[in-house]
Amino acid sequence: MTIAEPRPPSPTSTPAPEAAAVVPPELTVAGDAPLARQWEDRPGLPGFLTTVDHKRIGVRYIVTAFIFLLVGGVEALFMRAQLARPGGSVLGPDTYNQLMTMHGTTMVFLFNTPVFAGFGNYLVPLQIGARDMAFPRLNALSYWIYVLSGVFLYGSLAMRQVPDGGWFAYTPLTSSAYSPGKGMDFWAIGVTFLGISTTVGAINFIVTIMRMRAPGMSLNRMPIFCWGVLSMAGMIVFAVPSITLAGLLLESDRAFGMHLFDPARGGNPVLYQHLFWFWGHPEVYILFIPATGIVSTVIPTFAGRRIAAYPLVVAALVATAFISFGLWVHHMFATGTPLLVASFFSAASMIVAIPSGVQIFAWITTVWLAKRVRYEPPMLFALGFIVIFVIGGMTGVMVAVVPFDQQVTDTYFVVAHFHYVLIGGTVFPAFAGFHFWFPKITGRMLNPRLGRLSFWLMFVGTNLTIFPMHILGLEGMPRRVYTYQDGLGWNVWNMLSSIGALILAAGVVVAGFDFWWAWRRGRPAPADPWGGDSLEWGVPSPPPAYNVAAFPVVSDLHPMWQARDEGRLMPAVVSVAGEDLVEPHGEHHRTLTTSAIDASSVDVSSMPGPSHLPLVLAVGVLVLCVALISRNAMVGIAGGVLTAVSLIRWHDEGGEPVE
Repeated sequence: MTIAEPRPPSPTSTPAPEAAAVVPPELTVAGDAPLARQWEDRPGLPGFLTTVDHKRIGVRYIVTAFIFLLVGGVEALFMRAQLARPGGSVLGPDTYNQLMTMHGTTMVFLFNTPVFAGFGNYLVPLQIGARDMAFPRLNALSYWIYVLSGVFLYGSLAMRQVPDGGWFAYTPLTSSAYSPGKGMDFWAIGVTFLGISTTVGAINFIVTIMRMRAPGMSLNRMPIFCWGVLSMAGMIVFAVPSITLAGLLLESDRAFGMHLFDPARGGNPVLYQHLFWFWGHPEVYILFIPATGIVSTVIPTFAGRRIAAYPLVVAALVATAFISFGLWVHHMFATGTPLLVASFFSAASMIVAIPSGVQIFAWITTVWLAKRVRYEPPMLFALGFIVIFVIGGMTGVMVAVVPFDQQVTDTYFVVAHFHYVLIGGTVFPAFAGFHFWFPKITGRMLNPRLGRLSFWLMFVGTNLTIFPMHILGLEGMPRRVYTYQDGLGWNVWNMLSSIGALILAAGVVVAGFDFWWAWRRGRPAPADPWGGDSLEWGVPSPPPAYNVAAFPVVSDLHPMWQARDEGRLMPAVVSVAGEDLVEPHGEHHRTLTTSAIDASSVDVSSMPGPSHLPLVLAVGVLVLCVALISRNAMVGIAGGVLTAVSLIRWHDEGGEPVE
């Protein structure tokens, strides 16, 4: 292994930002160099369809998730318009049920998890000093399945067979007897289809983080965001198969009359709830953990100091991942669960607040000890997340108490808790990430005034929308109702909630306009506009296709700050076993792999380049889903052949696995 000697930049070079000045010249190469030509995608539509570049895939995830956020938000606005006044006539009961189902499905399945997968796709390789994800084609497959599953679910609108059994799809209400038509078939098949995307993406994250970190980046020097993504991926591997199985069994029941959830035929409807919530409650933390990774990255940057208690924050992430698998039955206290059993799940539901509290105190301490805090939009969204999530967490501890939960089950109190946790735990951290990494992704700066306006609209709108729901729940308003009578004391609170939804929507629209305008006409961004501490701030904005030419050698948790404070350049690996990594020969994508724990031993692996197979395979699986909906054997045979041929070609194409 050859390590380049750190050397100062050429005196004739263009002045760079302070943090960017510590980057070794070996980390980037000229655009016409062999390395750049080797990693660039083909131009135009062919490159768009065949790319396996983690950055392009990450941007697609983020943009697609943001589109689904807007769609789900519009659905929520229609529901709030219906509930703004008693006896509303904006929506009929059937349409309301359909919108409620699609809103929940969109936000939980098509926005919350994918948006953090997008951040992870874009940032993890950059933060660990890698050139791409471990399995680039699998990464592309994950995205294509995600977007096609969303198209499949919303294809139900064109068929006028929209799912209407709730985003949770409880049996027996979603059986063929009570939900005829194809609506819930779209839901069950779509969720099963989407589960493939989530699972293969998680496996890719685990291998990438464990085997492709920069030399010297031992686990105790890994960025907290990468810890969050690693914890999220580990949870997905164990949790998502449960919801995939639930959707598969539901469709088997509906399509083939298997009566798995019919008590009269020996089935058990509560089994479905166990399968659903074994995924459903870890899912809340699958979303929360990478979100806290974003917050733990943003706050130290704008506080200008290391995060307090880094080992405890990492331990809290891992502990949350483990404990969250012992909570699912607290959603089922009203199903006749024995009190002794319920007591254990009640205790676990309270204990999980401890690691969450550790992180919150670490963030507060970091800000408290800072000499000067910069309240830029990313920091505002991160601090807003803390406030909103604490409120949601407190009500979460309340519903963990069995007697209280049995009183508020299926009331708007639970709706309030759930939305405080999800909006506070995902939307605000996601917007913090949007504002924080937008300059790195696009090479353009956002407008800070619009960012602050967006934050305050969203913060006020969120609290005005959700907090009155607590009172509505305590006053007895049931959830999932499309209208209510006058004189029940719910009028004012529902009107306030609907007004708050409009304010929240205005904040999202302002942010969307800010993103669009900056993408087209924003002022150019330097490599590091914020003074960040991790490796992604050491490459140009936006990064080159290959990320880094030479691989940085890491010796600190905050490598960019270390190099800047010591006034030196980071050393970098330029060759391994005589192979030149900066001026490669041949056509293979070559990248560095390291040992799992301490990232000490170094090797080089080949990776596949652009390929059409991920898209073709995803289309093949989509055709199989269409065959299930249409009950058409010929369509199923066509989908099976397309899928099989794609898998065979996939196996035959080049590229070596990461070992």
